[in-house]
Amino acid sequence: MYVWPCAVVLAQYLWFHRRSLPGKAILEIGAGVSLPGILAAKCGAEVILSDSSELPHCLEVCRQSCQMNNLPQLQVVGITWGHISWDLLALPPQDIILASDVFFEPEDFEDILTTIYFLMHKNPKVQLWSTYQVRSADWSLEALLYKWDMKCVHIPLKSFDADKEDIAESALPGRHTVEMLVISFAKDSLNT
Repeated sequence: MYVWPCAVVLAQYLWFHRRSLPGKAILEIGAGVSLPGILAAKCGAEVILSDSSELPHCLEVCRQSCQMNNLPQLQVVGITWGHISWDLLALPPQDIILASDVFFEPEDFEDILTTIYFLMHKNPKVQLWSTYQVRSADWSLEALLYKWDMKCVHIPLKSFDADKEDIAESALPGRHTVEMLVISFAKDSLNT
């Protein structure tokens, strides 16, 4: 398990907004080592960490991150994107959903958005705060967001001091362009 550059950028966004986090219900999906969720919990949010129920090792890594950061009370649940499970059904309404580098494989995009759509119905004002690494100019969420009645706002990294080289640097080869998005229901769906 690895702390990817996207997790560091999302953690920077959370830190920039830390004063608004106490008491917020936050779910991190695809949490892995859980840097954004751990930071949100340290800032006073009520955090639930999740990763795939099909990858018990990932769930164990989430639990280990909680232990190492003196947050043993954080709940860790198995949620597989696109699947309805008891853990998904039992989740309370969330204020913010965190997703760091989950838009990795295009074949997973719709499963991720269907899960987010389900969670948005529990609280239509929930926002998905997501960072992703640009891997291909051919990949786009736009059509899927339209299909699921969601909108997206691009957040410039400069606006939360994440445009510095030391924020999203990586020892991995290649270019690492990270983008920040806030996804929510389109306005029309809030009126219905």
